[in-house]
Amino acid sequence: MSEQHQELWLIRHGETEWSAAKRHTGRTDIPLTPAGERKAAALGQFLAARQFGLVLCSPLRRASETCRLAGYGQAAQVTDDLLEWDYGVYEGKTTQEIRSEQPGWSIWTSPVVKGESIEQVGHRAQRVIQQALTVNGDVALFAHAHILRILTACWLGLPPDAGRLFMLHTASISVLGFERETRVITRWNLLQEEHV
Repeated sequence: MSEQHQELWLIRHGETEWSAAKRHTGRTDIPLTPAGERKAAALGQFLAARQFGLVLCSPLRRASETCRLAGYGQAAQVTDDLLEWDYGVYEGKTTQEIRSEQPGWSIWTSPVVKGESIEQVGHRAQRVIQQALTVNGDVALFAHAHILRILTACWLGLPPDAGRLFMLHTASISVLGFERETRVITRWNLLQEEHV
């Protein structure tokens, strides 16, 4: 097999009030905080107008604003496949709040009532990967924690629930790529928000 060089740059949106409070934020379309805006702009400084063969972005405001502030708003193609997991009845709640009613609950192993199954999110992630692999050049993905974690698991050939192993900070950049022909993580949580 020939050596592969393409990279997928995973860019998680900046801080929101709900991410700071550790609330499950799926489809609720809330803005970045002022700190989130500053850190999104810092992502742009870090990327230094890096060229991508394709820029994909979730339609949700926190991702699209991060993309714009990082300098890629004009280049971005919006795709519903990068929407965050639909958390159904758990939207807006913290894990602690949910566990007070359902001890031992985890988004990774529990059914999501009136939301998406993890398999459905995994199918969306696979579609993004397949689209990225058709591109000549690197691909930037501006999106959300859980969809990007599940996409990482899928990239590595793991089941979607292996996304639980990849903690992802707000306003961070992580990179997927190849070691020769093997899919790997090349960098993770670059520019973590606490270091911006």
